[in-house]
Amino acid sequence: MSLCIVVTKSNHLWTIITRKMQQVHAKKFLGQHFLTDLTVAQRIAETICAGPTLEIGPGMGVLTQYLLKNPNIQLTAIEIDRESVAYLKEWYPELHLIEGDFLKLNLDIIYPEGEFNVIGNYPYNISSQIFFKVLEYKDRIPVCSGMIQKEVAERIASKPGKKAYGILSVLLQAYYDIEYLFTVDEHVFNPPPKVKSAVIRMTRNKRRRLDCDEALFKTVVKTAFNQRRKQMRNSLQQLVGKGNPILEEKIFTMRPEQLSVEQFIELTHLIEKSHVGNQDIL
Repeated sequence: MSLCIVVTKSNHLWTIITRKMQQVHAKKFLGQHFLTDLTVAQRIAETICAGPTLEIGPGMGVLTQYLLKNPNIQLTAIEIDRESVAYLKEWYPELHLIEGDFLKLNLDIIYPEGEFNVIGNYPYNISSQIFFKVLEYKDRIPVCSGMIQKEVAERIASKPGKKAYGILSVLLQAYYDIEYLFTVDEHVFNPPPKVKSAVIRMTRNKRRRLDCDEALFKTVVKTAFNQRRKQMRNSLQQLVGKGNPILEEKIFTMRPEQLSVEQFIELTHLIEKSHVGNQDIL
């Protein structure tokens, strides 16, 4: 009985949004593809249970409406598109809305203290940049979830030895447990993207600090994967110097996609001990 009520209300809400769609036009340069499937939107909203939460790019509020219904979530949204901002102010006046660019936003101003979650139907063209920014606030963001391009989701969740395993995989998995939750087809968007999407959830793991220089760790991972087909003794030579005896260690004979997060930490620790000044490396 209650399910029927929810569906009826959702259908009504979507009818209202459909009638107002002419107010907001999807913009290619912003990577906008508006979700039209309310069931998917509700499932994404349920990936966050409680707490202060920042929604990135709410668009026409398809996901926002479900987040606002959760009494345990204190929602703030940030939107760069002026048409969407006007629409959201009209239809969701109770929403704490910030007009601006998430990538340029100082999150400490919005959340001067404490933890906050991040959620959204992320624009494909900046999703990787969004996750790199989440990493900057990793000690304050316990959960980050949402929808991204399927290929990027697979890359983030990939394990060592897989073709998709790369920079994002290692850097995010160092601090977060990654769940690939479900795949989303193209036809549930307006306009439909040319690729499938996927919903992931990242939950902060118990690793508070790495057992190595964290800035150097990031440099090592990026440098290694920039030449992913080469053994580490070749790709990382620039970090330790040609002919450095450390290059004879077995781990340097491996390729980056073969290494787990723990092995990248070990590798970074070895480079730290190679007596190369950090200022020369970073």
